[in-house]
Amino acid sequence: MSRKRYERSISYDTQRQLYYLYLDLGRDADGLRQRRYQTYSTLLEARQARNEHLSKRAKLKQVPPSRLTLDQWLERWMEEIVVPNRAETTAYGYQKIIENHLSPALGGIPIQELSPKDIQGYYAHLMNEKHLSANTVHRHHDLLSASLHAALRLDLVGQCVTERVEPPRVIPKEAKFYTSENLKLLYQLMEGHPLEVAVHLAGSLGLRREEICGLRWESVDFELRKIHIKDARTAAGAQIIEKETKNRSSTRVLHMGNDIYRILRQEWRRQWKQRMKLGTAWPNSDLVAVDVRGRPFSPNLLSAGFSSFVRSHQDQLPPLTLHGLRHTFATVASAQGATLFDIGKALGHSTPSTTGRIYTHLVDNLHTATLDKVAAALR
Repeated sequence: MSRKRYERSISYDTQRQLYYLYLDLGRDADGLRQRRYQTYSTLLEARQARNEHLSKRAKLKQVPPSRLTLDQWLERWMEEIVVPNRAETTAYGYQKIIENHLSPALGGIPIQELSPKDIQGYYAHLMNEKHLSANTVHRHHDLLSASLHAALRLDLVGQCVTERVEPPRVIPKEAKFYTSENLKLLYQLMEGHPLEVAVHLAGSLGLRREEICGLRWESVDFELRKIHIKDARTAAGAQIIEKETKNRSSTRVLHMGNDIYRILRQEWRRQWKQRMKLGTAWPNSDLVAVDVRGRPFSPNLLSAGFSSFVRSHQDQLPPLTLHGLRHTFATVASAQGATLFDIGKALGHSTPSTTGRIYTHLVDNLHTATLDKVAAALR
């Protein structure tokens, strides 16, 4: 046998030249002892991991007993931590997950008694019986993990049990998009349609729908041909929320090409004529994306209206969502030689890696083109 005991909880494998650390995780809900092995290349690393584990175990024993249920803790967590520090849309999404799923399934369990088995079973229930997607269930895991880590920091629990479960693997969504020919045809079919401006802003500039809905005329500089992206209007259920853009990188200045300049000039004149016609009945919101009566479009209405338009022209256009036009912008820009850095900057991504993660097909194309250039140079 190549593995020999070295010291407390640590053994050494002479064949693999690795140190094995034995971790006692206590007993599960059925009374069965839980144990785990971890490997380290040095004795120092194994000792440090053992000491950290023992420190956590000691802290677990020091936490005062409490009958605080998961429901009670989530209510406090939402009120004291989430609502003051997160976007309204984030808080709304969390609240819906709690009300519709977490509370009925796990809400009555004291957080100090919540076990990995409970949570793992909850994930299985969501996928097998509620038929939720793996990505949706992973959002439940993120919520639970964030809330229980907060409880750990406040010494309400001695461990975060979500660290001992395996959430569903996130499945990257494939970016669907139009070709440049599809986009040209879409623009032709959209002429005179109420959503024409929104479609051009999404397809030619790559704007998010909340950025389209939040764009104001004061941010459109016709003289310098610049558009300042700094405001957003989004939905939390039936409530429309006005806020700043998604993050610091999302606040950006974009150039107005001839196509966008023409469309926005045309829309400005149309709104001016309607405002003169309706007088005080015109709601002067200063928003670019409004209907014929000046009422602002909601993000959900934009998406639904675009999807309905595409379905009505299914003999000419492939299926696509409004967000797919943002992907189309990135794809067309890449085909014209734009780099991932420049595409990400136009889209308002925080880093080029974000752009690469979302648009893997662009990375593959760039990779292929690079290798072809190297091969050509060597020939």
